[in-house]
Amino acid sequence: MITNEVSEVSEIISKQRVFFQNGRTKDVSFRLEQLKILKQAIIDHEQPILEALKADLHKPGFEAYATEIGVVGEIDYAIKHLKKWSQPQKAVVPWKFFSYSAKIYPEPLGVVLIIGPWNYPFQLIISPLVGAIAAGNCTIVKPSEIAPHTSSLVSEIIGKYFPPEYIAVLEGGVETSQKLLAEKFDHIFFTGGTAIGKIIMAAAAKHLTPVTLELGGKSPCIIDSEINLEHTVKRIVWGKFLNAGQTCIAPDYLLVNQKIKPDLLDGIKKCLTEFYGDNPATSPDYARIINQKQFERLANLIKDGEIIVGGETNAEERYIAPTLLDHVSLTDPVMQEEIFGPILPILEYTEITEAIALINSQPKPLALYLFTQNKNLQKQVLQQTSSGGVCLNDTIMQVGISSLPFGGVGDSGIGSYHGKASFDTFSHYKSVLKNSFWLDLDWRYAPYKNKLSALKRLLG
Repeated sequence: MITNEVSEVSEIISKQRVFFQNGRTKDVSFRLEQLKILKQAIIDHEQPILEALKADLHKPGFEAYATEIGVVGEIDYAIKHLKKWSQPQKAVVPWKFFSYSAKIYPEPLGVVLIIGPWNYPFQLIISPLVGAIAAGNCTIVKPSEIAPHTSSLVSEIIGKYFPPEYIAVLEGGVETSQKLLAEKFDHIFFTGGTAIGKIIMAAAAKHLTPVTLELGGKSPCIIDSEINLEHTVKRIVWGKFLNAGQTCIAPDYLLVNQKIKPDLLDGIKKCLTEFYGDNPATSPDYARIINQKQFERLANLIKDGEIIVGGETNAEERYIAPTLLDHVSLTDPVMQEEIFGPILPILEYTEITEAIALINSQPKPLALYLFTQNKNLQKQVLQQTSSGGVCLNDTIMQVGISSLPFGGVGDSGIGSYHGKASFDTFSHYKSVLKNSFWLDLDWRYAPYKNKLSALKRLLG
């Protein structure tokens, strides 16, 4: 649904608060039922989802299924583990509190807001929604208006399977977001860029609303000389040019050991032809840039450095070829912002300490990639760098493991989700201490005369 009235936004939130207060969402069997409904809704609309993603991003069917409809796996994981997650957990009590018992109870937060991005406009709405449902919340979803076909379809699907007092989709642009952010929520989950993330956090602060910010950054990819060259090349090319580079954890730039650089570049060139043919513009397996604004931004970034492959653009089709840039400076615009497109700058190093120092001079990235068979080098990079996550000898695949929390650090984000981390994000863990009536020692009660020495012995 599309709404333009502040009163309508407030009314939906009020209805959701009433629905939440009736306690239905706290029932684990209710949550499981809703997760199964969500899964079936996706299965029933598989083809329309693929078509919407094709219309918005020219996304190949294989990529769309793997990276968007594949979110069904996240639902299955939540269904499998929800009963265990929702159980109160015993907490250890010191012997001095021998008459007490303690437990930690997960409870839903209430009414939460999920604001999605345009690059994976279906999966990055549904994935956090799985956590919100599993934790027992009511949810308002705001899809990205920049991917209008998918936004409309998400609204249609959610509206068909869920009542708005439980889950509601509000479509629209900046004005809709502003109206939503003026309201008080119990949690805001945002996926997008760092600049908008700061706006979200500032708005949330006015209501002391906690936030999860899934942002991005320039994710480095280090390539050592001790590698399987063929496997390395394929994994880098796939991870970088998936969705035409419009992936928040895509390798943003390569840091290549100078010993391997010539062979690596040759390998990447051959692999690009193998994947997308001599002219990627005619390949059915290569996506397009989301809109004209992003196309123009990326076209300007190609002007930096030396193009060693690619560089072709077509504004009418919003096409930018897979492009490799050599001889790039850290001061060039392409190295000053997250690229978020099919442009791959290449830097070289002679000693790993140089690569580590360069990474540590930049804001902490969402992902860090390292290709090496040297276990000591793996250990060194893990210990001496900080990032949201790390993937060794592959790219992107870490996002598909539900047991791994996914999130950033520093400028690349706050909080995490996927699997139990999603349940945790949308839950409050309530500490409960229980005493018995069978004994009541008077050591803590007034009058305190002659009790201090006993207290010291007890606490010592």
